[in-house]
Order: sequence, then structure tokens, then C-alpha cells
Amino acid sequence: MKVVIQRVTRASVTIEQQLFSSISKGMLVLVGIQADDTDEDINWLASKIVNLRIFDDENGVMNKSILESGGEILAVSQFTLMARTKKGNRPSYIDAAPPAISIPLYEKFVATLSQELHKEVQTGQFGANMQVELLNDGPVTIIIDSKNKL
Repeated sequence: MKVVIQRVTRASVTIEQQLFSSISKGMLVLVGIQADDTDEDINWLASKIVNLRIFDDENGVMNKSILESGGEILAVSQFTLMARTKKGNRPSYIDAAPPAISIPLYEKFVATLSQELHKEVQTGQFGANMQVELLNDGPVTIIIDSKNKL
């Protein structure tokens, strides 16, 4: 499982010109799922995300987690994070889990993240053509791969 985390002052998802979800200060989390991802990947990532200290404390130092800052999370599925680009110029998405695997894992990830955050996580719509808008704060962008824990 790979995630791209962006600290934002606001973020939203629009589908077919209709606002689907939005958050104010917090994190936009783009989520890529592989076929071999497990509950262990979900639990590790959810804990890592909510405890990641990327929000400013009273001294302007990134020393607070989203739990401590009271921010929100918008989690959006994005199979293109699993792209292979080593050969040629057209990305291969062979590492991305098919919907039968990735939908339940994505839903479980969102539920686990909500539980860890102690509030509902906003989402996009799996498989939809979404327009994701954000105002990156910092900018702060972090990439985490659950296969590279050590």
C-alpha cells in the first residue's frame, strides 16, 4: 500500500461537477493498493498517518500530529500510485490491485483511519473520474510505502 500525504488548508473532491466531499485544515491522503496488501498494511499505515508529526506547534515547528492539531482527513483511492515507469513511456499498472481486492481494502483502510482519528474520514468515490482540488500547506508532501517499514 502506498500513500501520498499532503498537508492542506483545504481539499475537496468533485464528481460530475458536483461537490462530493471536502475538508478544511488537515491531510489529503492519496491511496494506492496492491493485490498483496493485508490488514497489517492497513493498520500500520493508519497508525503512522494519524501520528505523523507534520503540523506546526506554537513555535512554528512541525511537532504535532493530526490528532493533536484536530485536523480532518480526505482519503482518495488512486491506482496510478502503483505505476511502473521503468520501461518505455507508458506507465504499467500491473501492480495495482483489481477492484474486487482493492475496494474492500480501501473501505477497511478508511474505516481504520476513521477509528484511529476518532472522527469520520472524508472520501472520494472509488473508480470515479474525480477532480481533486487542494491547497497544499507548506508545501508538505510525504510518501509512505507499507512495504518499506524498516
